[in-house]
Amino acid sequence: MDIFDKIKTQKGNIGQYAKQAHGYFAFPKLEGEINSRMKFRGKEVLTWSLNNYIGLANHPEVRKADAEAAEKWGLAYPMGARMMSGQTSLHEELESKLAEFVGKPDAFLLNFGYQGMVSIIDALVGRHDVIVYDSESHACIMDGLRLHPGKRFVYPHNDMDNLRKELERATKWTEKTGGGILVITEGVFGMAGDLGKLDEICALKDDFNFRLLVDDAHGFGVMGKNGAGAIEHFGVEDKVDLHFSTFAKAMAGIGAFIACDEEVGTYLRYTMRSQIFAKSLPMPIVEGSLKRLEMLRTMPELREKLWSVANTLQTGLKEAGLDIGVTESPVTPVYLSGSVAEGTQVTMDLRENYNIFCSIVVYPVIPKGQLLLRLIPTAMHSLEDVEYTVNAFKEVAKKLKEGKYSKDKFADVFKQ
Repeated sequence: MDIFDKIKTQKGNIGQYAKQAHGYFAFPKLEGEINSRMKFRGKEVLTWSLNNYIGLANHPEVRKADAEAAEKWGLAYPMGARMMSGQTSLHEELESKLAEFVGKPDAFLLNFGYQGMVSIIDALVGRHDVIVYDSESHACIMDGLRLHPGKRFVYPHNDMDNLRKELERATKWTEKTGGGILVITEGVFGMAGDLGKLDEICALKDDFNFRLLVDDAHGFGVMGKNGAGAIEHFGVEDKVDLHFSTFAKAMAGIGAFIACDEEVGTYLRYTMRSQIFAKSLPMPIVEGSLKRLEMLRTMPELREKLWSVANTLQTGLKEAGLDIGVTESPVTPVYLSGSVAEGTQVTMDLRENYNIFCSIVVYPVIPKGQLLLRLIPTAMHSLEDVEYTVNAFKEVAKKLKEGKYSKDKFADVFKQ
């Protein structure tokens, strides 16, 4: 069989909808300056789909720093992987400041969050080791698990009783193999917005011997007294062994880091294949990240504005009778009941008639019969934006409940 033959019949859970979705529900083009209002198909829309939490993406100081760094260095420097010829004092400075900010002795700079998480898992565990992970872990964690040659045990999302049972299983297994145990969870779960039970997981260290890796992509810059993340929020900096985060959310940039003890940091520098064999982050990205981190640390008013918008939005949605689940973070899901076809019509109605752009999530990411409209509040939004959006969602939810959207007919957006 030609390996391409399957492409004709096995298009994937999402790819099967490509013809109806491409350019609108999937791969949409948001244009213009990054802000709470952007252009979609030539029309201004109120945008709730960008992880620009504290508004740094288009901040004048950030743009100035990026532009000056690009003019100074160009986009090529440094050439080569860091181990060979891509190391600079600014890369080291960024690592040092990240480590200090999150309360760890060391930090290692990564080119990308997704790639970084996959490679961290690959570097840390071998065939004698066991990984125990939360069932709602991000796709980057799941792809890292696929590279793991040893056992992996999953526990239902945030179920601490079940985690204990899986740790008991893992302990028995590693007693036979001589391996170790790595527990993986998230600080903030990006779909539902709830927090990993980091305090309860860390408490289990009194009874079990394991190391803990936390993906805090959505917590870093948002959670905690100083914005250092969900780990700071729970006060477990000394018990979380590996603090991972990306720059793609609150830092509004490219790159990631893993913070840990110095010995572990050295090990990862010399074993993470995605970094050993990849070109170093360009200098404008590094200098720009230093500026973003400085602003994150010294401008708490941005985080305060974000939380004001997020709290008002979530309170308003709940008072309007909408289900936002159990979010404990700015991530604001709105759960509705309906088919995938109804979901396309709800989304189209919001975009075309209310000028609201948000992300829709359907099966297989969430269970059949459920729709999730995910709102990401930012410091760029206003309370007027919130009021308008709550009223629009209330009206759309009412239409859905009254059966005004077809259960079987996908929205034909290309006739618009």
